[in-house]
Amino acid sequence: MKVYTIASGDSRLSANQNCWPAQEEMESQLAEAVSALGHELVRAHPFKEEEGHGFIAGQREGLDVFKDIPVDAPIIVAVAVWQYSYHVYPGLLTHQGPVLTLANWSGQWPGLVGLLNLNGSLTKAGRAYATLWGEDFSDASFRRQLGTWLESGELNHPAEHARPFPLETISAKAKATAESLAQSIAKEKVILGVFDEGCMGMYNAIVPDEQLHPLGFFKERLSQSALLAEMNTVSDGEAREVFDWILATGFTFDFGSDHATELTEAQVLLQCKMYIAACRIGDSFGCDAIGIQYQQGLKDMSPASDLVEGMLNNGERPPVKNAAGEVIKAGLPFTHFNEVDECAGIDGVLTERVHRALGQPGENTLHDIRWGDADQSGTTAEYVWVFEISGAAPPAHHVGGYAGSRGERQPAMYFPSGGSSLKGVAKPGEIVWSRIYVEPDGLSMDIGRATVVELPEEETQRRWNSTTSQWPIMHAVLHGVTRDQLMAKHQSNHIQVAYANSAVEADLCMETKASLAAKLGMRVNLCGTGFPDSGIRAEVAREQWGPNH
Repeated sequence: MKVYTIASGDSRLSANQNCWPAQEEMESQLAEAVSALGHELVRAHPFKEEEGHGFIAGQREGLDVFKDIPVDAPIIVAVAVWQYSYHVYPGLLTHQGPVLTLANWSGQWPGLVGLLNLNGSLTKAGRAYATLWGEDFSDASFRRQLGTWLESGELNHPAEHARPFPLETISAKAKATAESLAQSIAKEKVILGVFDEGCMGMYNAIVPDEQLHPLGFFKERLSQSALLAEMNTVSDGEAREVFDWILATGFTFDFGSDHATELTEAQVLLQCKMYIAACRIGDSFGCDAIGIQYQQGLKDMSPASDLVEGMLNNGERPPVKNAAGEVIKAGLPFTHFNEVDECAGIDGVLTERVHRALGQPGENTLHDIRWGDADQSGTTAEYVWVFEISGAAPPAHHVGGYAGSRGERQPAMYFPSGGSSLKGVAKPGEIVWSRIYVEPDGLSMDIGRATVVELPEEETQRRWNSTTSQWPIMHAVLHGVTRDQLMAKHQSNHIQVAYANSAVEADLCMETKASLAAKLGMRVNLCGTGFPDSGIRAEVAREQWGPNH
């Protein structure tokens, strides 16, 4: 049997060129595995000599590729890098053969991130697919699963870790807090300021208005060109005040002099102007949260938005006044949803309000589910995930806050105009994780608990070296969710995280947010054990799901 493979890539030529060797190596291993199982892997599109890569780099290119694939042929979407899902999902929607999304287990490039984004996009579209990942394509277990799909066109992964959230067991305080917040949203409504939709082809990150409005959430559709225009009204003196404020916290910038490859003060001062402009525009439109797309277009006009996003997500941040002379959201985060992920925008608003109502830290952020590995230092026997995002994590999440964080130049292959990240190591503690995602018939939320662990500096650096060292990192241990369970069930490249002051309080935050989401009309799944032994719900968990939970 002929099995066709396609490779969706970036829209940025530099990224496609830099990442191609890893994709080529993975496809070679895949071809060997398919051949060993008695089938032939056929690449559906050629290597582009003039461009130096073999990726599909645009939506039209992807549609043209599908014209030459037999309509009922099995297709493997091979993912070793970050990819723009809209390059291929339009063709996948009308293709009649079985589809497998497949990734190698590597943190070198955001391939696992790209896989999960494509999966979430196909789920939103209602397109059936199977998915598979593996560290070693010659491994017997991997080949057994691949063989199952090749023979049947289907591959099912166990998902017993996810179940409808037991709302009937939550505490009276959680119920009362959720009810109060739901009534507030119903009365006052919520506005998400969207600086251009569809960042990096993330179809799964766009919430249809018809699903958004019943929650009491609405979009203020803004333009990145308006953000640039507002930046031009910010004076050099105002930008310098923000810059000086950052330096006064003890934050360190890794400055150089070469704009093309190093971080410069001029880049950071433009980021300071973006921060002020974003605050003012968001405030003028009455936004409760904002999301800056950055990437295409803005990446060629301005330094990266990530330092801006991290400061916005922090309660302690440089003060910005509006036209009336009032400090905008004084002492509070101005919640930012990175890469205009509207699902994360909804989650960010709910999280900030739940945690603030319960006296817990309101700072929250999304991270990429970048990669995971066993801890090689021997500190913990638990599987440790690398959650990593390009800079939007708030300093409050980092060891040492601002003083423990630093700014490094964003990688030139993604960010030609440079700009500082907001790099740090997430502090140890108890967190709630969640993800809101779009299904054809409505919004759902997966939610669970995790612990951020402290690892030795050498192990942290190994993980940075295996991924992107300029970006903030979180060492996360999920409660009751294995690596493969998360990969099989999670419907996004992103995961939302927020700290609580203790395990007991994290449990309370989790059940309150779950209750609030349900009251707003979402389906809510508890993923994993949810309630650790130290939590207030441990006895309920053991009674309901058995002693192993």
